[in-house]
Amino acid sequence: MSIKFKDYYQTLGLSKDASADAIKKAFRDLARKHHPDKVQEGKAAAESRFKEINEAYEVLKDPEKRRKYDTLGADWDQPQRRAQYSRGWGGPGGAGVGGQPGEGDDFEFHFGGTGYSDFFEQFFGRGGDPFEGRRGRPSGRRSAGFDQPTRGHDVEAEIMVTLEEVLHGSTRQISLRKVDPRTAVEETQTFQVRIPKGVREGQRIRLAGQGGTGTAGGGPGDLFLIVRLALHPDYRVEGDRLICDLDLAPWEAVLGTKVSLDTLDGRVSLKIQPGSQAGRQLRLPERGLPNREGGRGDLHVILHIRVPESVGATERTRWEELASASDFHPRG
Repeated sequence: MSIKFKDYYQTLGLSKDASADAIKKAFRDLARKHHPDKVQEGKAAAESRFKEINEAYEVLKDPEKRRKYDTLGADWDQPQRRAQYSRGWGGPGGAGVGGQPGEGDDFEFHFGGTGYSDFFEQFFGRGGDPFEGRRGRPSGRRSAGFDQPTRGHDVEAEIMVTLEEVLHGSTRQISLRKVDPRTAVEETQTFQVRIPKGVREGQRIRLAGQGGTGTAGGGPGDLFLIVRLALHPDYRVEGDRLICDLDLAPWEAVLGTKVSLDTLDGRVSLKIQPGSQAGRQLRLPERGLPNREGGRGDLHVILHIRVPESVGATERTRWEELASASDFHPRG
């Protein structure tokens, strides 16, 4: 089955020589603009765009993944590029998702509704031969003279889950296409998958009996969706805690101020005390993610003091006057 190449640089509006800082900034700007909770109309389109941006950043922010992606190139399906890519990747990997080559039936698995494209699943997802598709083969061996019942192989895919889905839970429609590459026969199934409230990174959601087909009367394998939390432009996740960085101007740190801060529950007004120091953490109780005790973790806001990289003549004069008038000595 043909896999469409994804131009992740184009998705983020960047050139191929973009720095790591430029990639991070482009992700944050675009993710804020297209976050489904930030738009008033066209939420479905925004959600799709948000996931495309997440997928691109997932690859380009990681130096090793970015190197492999750059080696791949848009003409990845040409023979000479396959050979070059295989050397850079370490080889296509043979049996793929599991089982032994030549045993049992052999299908490519293609997923819809997981938040990741077929391109990502095939090249950066869990298992699979980069040039042959994601495979599922029944485990077990054939004995001499007769077939032993063998259970179908389990199949894994990743599912992108937003922090809002972690907070509230959701139901997603997932499609699974099994394609026999020998006959081109395709079978498509659609499932309603429940994303439980409080789901964690790496958690496995099991769809029993939806994996590889068994042989000689053996039962089917299972399909496991491995949760990967969507990257958020404002928060980092540590268990049930959310971590947020808040930039302050020097005068805001000295004099104190009030800042309007977005949380998963809506905007709050955050009071910054006079004399606040860089690195100080402010805790907003129960503004984080659900925990196993039935409550919620906290949102931690880390203060950072930003200074202008350059100033004009008038502003420089004011800073010089302040330096002369102040009796503050940062080094004792």
